[in-house]
Amino acid sequence: AQGAATPGLERIPEPIKEATAQFYGHPASPGTSFPEGQVDSLLSIISSQRERFRAKNQELEGENRMLQHTVHALQSELDTLRADNIKLYEKIKFLQSYPGRGSSRDDTEQRYSSQYEEHLDPFSSFSRKERQRKYLSLSPWDKATLSMGRLILSNKTARTVAFFYTLLLHCLIFLVLYKTAWSESVGRDCTAFCAKK
Repeated sequence: AQGAATPGLERIPEPIKEATAQFYGHPASPGTSFPEGQVDSLLSIISSQRERFRAKNQELEGENRMLQHTVHALQSELDTLRADNIKLYEKIKFLQSYPGRGSSRDDTEQRYSSQYEEHLDPFSSFSRKERQRKYLSLSPWDKATLSMGRLILSNKTARTVAFFYTLLLHCLIFLVLYKTAWSESVGRDCTAFCAKK
């Protein structure tokens, strides 16, 4: 089993006997006995082939270990770079919070903003997903009302215009109602005055 020469031929498997017989040019029969030199040469061929396969297997295992080590190193480097990018996005967001700074955002900032928010608070991503689910379940007019409210509340100019528009509209309604009530009152007074005369 370990490549040692055996005195008898009964331990050699049949496929090896057939291959040896075809190699040396005479057919193998189940009871055929081979000369001792042929058996030694066949065993040396098989043992050298086994050694070559063992060396190749060890070489492939070494390459596999090296590749796994490289993959682990690259994964740790990727995690480090992602953490650095999130820290850089945090600094960008901090600098943009100062008044007078532009808030132009590009694709890189958009990519890391979600990771930054999740890094800050895992509950914020959950609440954001819940808000999105609730928004999708609203009816179209509710969505329009919510969008208009967000638009008005998000801009100072829009808030000012909405305030004065609401104030003007209420004043107009009060004036129209006052004029209608006054004209009806005058008409009633005139009717009463005419009835007295």
